[in-house]
Amino acid sequence: MNVAGPLIKLDQAAGHPAPLIDPFARAITYLRVSVTDRCDFRCVYCMSENMSFLPKADLLTLEELDRLCSAFVAKGVRKLRLTGGEPLVRRGIMTLFSSLSRHLKTGALDELTLTTNGSQLAKYAAELKSYGVERVNVSLDTLDPDKFRAITRWGDLDKVIAGIDAAQAAGLKVKINAVALKGVNEDELADLVAWAHGRGMDITIIEVMPLGDIGDDRLGQYLPLSIVRARLAERFSFEELDYKTGGPARYVRVKETGGRLGFITPMTHNFCETCNRVRITCTGTLYMCLGQEDAADLRSPLRASEGNDPLYAAIDDAITRKPKGHDFVIDRRHKRPALSRHMSVTGG
Repeated sequence: MNVAGPLIKLDQAAGHPAPLIDPFARAITYLRVSVTDRCDFRCVYCMSENMSFLPKADLLTLEELDRLCSAFVAKGVRKLRLTGGEPLVRRGIMTLFSSLSRHLKTGALDELTLTTNGSQLAKYAAELKSYGVERVNVSLDTLDPDKFRAITRWGDLDKVIAGIDAAQAAGLKVKINAVALKGVNEDELADLVAWAHGRGMDITIIEVMPLGDIGDDRLGQYLPLSIVRARLAERFSFEELDYKTGGPARYVRVKETGGRLGFITPMTHNFCETCNRVRITCTGTLYMCLGQEDAADLRSPLRASEGNDPLYAAIDDAITRKPKGHDFVIDRRHKRPALSRHMSVTGG
């Protein structure tokens, strides 16, 4: 495998920094990094149609993203997921995957992966596999082409299916992420589960998260997964599983298909007690919790010194403020999101 050399080197003088343990004795071993706030879709639950994106000058360079990710790996992060926006629309993104793959080779990192809308997977699937990526999450809420276009506003279902085909042909494991949308796709979630399992893919169903002003009423989108699960149980039999991928999903096995089905319930069930995750935006802002506004600027210490000690200090300070849980709630009286920032800014 011909992999390009690392974009930058870790500060060797820093040795082995202390691992990340939050105030509730949870080890932070999972980092999600947004590499761009841009996307080639405009999904109705994620973005407004006329988004204002960050100036490109505000984004971390690929070299800075590599250094930041590597600092977290040095502090005990074992799983790294690149997100967006849509990560595969970031110019030169394969250079970053290539460089970060060195941590897989040394054994410092267990997994390097990404979440994608699938639109660019046909182009990049084989290359991702060559850099040690073993599985990808693909966001897909419907198999109806017209409905898909309505949900994504700009998306082409055929391109996404072609991307999934290419990923599986390259040997990547694919997991489908589907957002449950009231009055939109609730009548086809069972068929989506059967389709995914028929192709050997796990699938996770997700509740709408109240992030960002998207120009639509959150109450009109919100569908509790307790209702979804009850409806699915009319067709399928579930076996509870003690299966984890590092994320917040709780899994069951569908006896009729043999496949795994996950549920992510930020609204109806607070899944925070075992949270091992933090998120970094494409501008270098660290969010210790997706559902809280508290954040830490890592771009400044990253750029202030060629050594990593100021960066490590900033990370350590931030982790001491990681909360026990999130504050997700849909404001029914004012019909406004719990948090003002969009999911595309924080990273999906």
